[in-house]
Amino acid sequence: SLKPFWLECFWLTAEQRSRHQANQPLLTMVARLTYRRQCRYNTKSNKQRILKTPGGKLVYQAVAKTTKGPKCGDCGKTLIGLPRLRAKEYRRLKNREKRVSRAYGGSRCAGCVRSRIVRAFLIEEQKCVKQVLAEKLSQAKEQTVGKKKGKK
Repeated sequence: SLKPFWLECFWLTAEQRSRHQANQPLLTMVARLTYRRQCRYNTKSNKQRILKTPGGKLVYQAVAKTTKGPKCGDCGKTLIGLPRLRAKEYRRLKNREKRVSRAYGGSRCAGCVRSRIVRAFLIEEQKCVKQVLAEKLSQAKEQTVGKKKGKK
């Protein structure tokens, strides 16, 4: 009992008829998905992504929050080479995964470490310069004191 095409689709518009003739479905059914955890609302902590199982079913999969990641203690920039994890997940990492192989690695960025090293070097240089100047002054004083004693 095949119906003629015009009888089957007489209530459709011309665009819908052409789509129907091209064997495309008129309406695609979307599977209704339910949350798999207890929270029923679309909150920040309850984000989900749609996943297709090997059986062809669509299910929700919970998405963990992403963090802002570790920041430099001096300038506040994000540190390069470190994973962006939650605090609990950081605890599970090995030490080599938590830091960068450098002085202050995992705590300060490379630029801040460089500036600290330069600052320390300049402070040491300043101390040396002060010491040299103090020695010159003391020598000059000794010479002036020696000249005065020689004149008398």
